Amino acid sequence: MNRAWFVLWALVILQIAAWTFAPEDTPPQIPEVNRGKAFGDNEDIHVGSRVGLRQDAFKSLEQPWGSRCVGEERKQFISGLNHYYYHRQNQTERYPESFGKAGADYIAKQWATTDDRRIERLTQEAYTRGYLKPADFEPVARKLVVAVIKDERVTGKGCAG
Repeated sequence: MNRAWFVLWALVILQIAAWTFAPEDTPPQIPEVNRGKAFGDNEDIHVGSRVGLRQDAFKSLEQPWGSRCVGEERKQFISGLNHYYYHRQNQTERYPESFGKAGADYIAKQWATTDDRRIERLTQEAYTRGYLKPADFEPVARKLVVAVIKDERVTGKGCAG
């Protein structure tokens, strides 16, 4: 019995030593481009701003259906979505221009979160119900909105009546 306890304790001590002295896993590194800076000096700010853009888009999409058609509420609804889709489309175009394939892959991943897919789905729903149309958006944002709603068709009258 004593021998079994000794072996067990020896294994525990070896495992703790392995955990203590093993090299740490290094997190995946962003490719170094642009004179040693990964995607520019302000990328950490851009990462944070994407979170805010998503939150603003959700605020717009959470407005009651009836308030999305007229007045200031309509402006807020379209403005929140326009702001989100503008920055998303702009970054999707600019990162490949500035950083090549590494930038294209990086920014595609940044805009492929669960929240982004949910915003797309809610945008499609608003479109099919008749609460928005591509002409409501400025040209840069419109490119992405058109891509998001391309397979949808309007079935509701929403703001039409």
